[in-house]
Amino acid sequence: MKALVIGSINDTGLIGLAQKLEKPEIHYLLIGSGDAAQLGKYGVSKVYQLAAPVDETSFAETLVDLINKETYSLVLAPVSKYFKTAIPMAAQKMSAPLLVDVVDIKQVGNAFTVVFNGIGNRTQVTIKVTDKAFLMAPPTRFKPSENPTGTTTETLQPKSVGAIKVVSTEEKPKGRVRIEDAELIVSVGRGFKKQDDLKLAFELAEVLGAEIGCSRPIAADLKWLGEDHWIGLSGHKVRPKLYLAIGISGQPQHLAGMMESKMVVVINNDPNAPFLKNCDYGVVEDLYKFVPALTKRLKEVLKK
Repeated sequence: MKALVIGSINDTGLIGLAQKLEKPEIHYLLIGSGDAAQLGKYGVSKVYQLAAPVDETSFAETLVDLINKETYSLVLAPVSKYFKTAIPMAAQKMSAPLLVDVVDIKQVGNAFTVVFNGIGNRTQVTIKVTDKAFLMAPPTRFKPSENPTGTTTETLQPKSVGAIKVVSTEEKPKGRVRIEDAELIVSVGRGFKKQDDLKLAFELAEVLGAEIGCSRPIAADLKWLGEDHWIGLSGHKVRPKLYLAIGISGQPQHLAGMMESKMVVVINNDPNAPFLKNCDYGVVEDLYKFVPALTKRLKEVLKK
């Protein structure tokens, strides 16, 4: 079965998902720069590399042309804001199913079964697919095994669409971990009365060596933090070792983004907050009293 995996040179986890097929022929659409030849160690026989960055609409058109040319049965893409826009457009143009948050796949003859998380990650759904399909999942969930093979590379000219044109691209500042990759996260919500008060959470995160996350209102409504910090069904999905939620009520939209966390600690002054029913440890206390005290104590214990 022929599969196309989409990703960067440092985010190749979805190859591991494609490897679950029976004797798969795996091609890779490389986003950004990198040594395409090194993908051969995972059994990737062909690598396409975009000649230039494109917007979501142009990417979808380019992808459809490539799929029609190579007749892929499966297209696997990472979960991100960019692909959440581009991949549905490509799937719609091809009248193909799109399955999000996939956790497993198994080939059965010329068809395959796909397992994906249901609403809020509380259930798993298994379906049978008999035609081409698009799958999306966090690459960090999978790990490809090494199966060295020869790799050919080809530059892919993006298809221009309408009057939209990318005029420049800039790298994000280095030195920060992507929220999806963070092992420790301190997340903030509407329990904070004003933007300046978020410094309490930032101080705690610094002591723990954690990244800062947030609920939807903080990023989407108040604009106190950028969307890179937004955790939830419409934001980022995370799987840290520790998720510390401060002043977040725990609505389903937010829980859908962090329910795979290994340990969840909630600080909220409302004893009826839904989050307190979905955590390992809950602290019912005023965050303005508890967080500074916790930070101070951690500094003493960790000698920071």
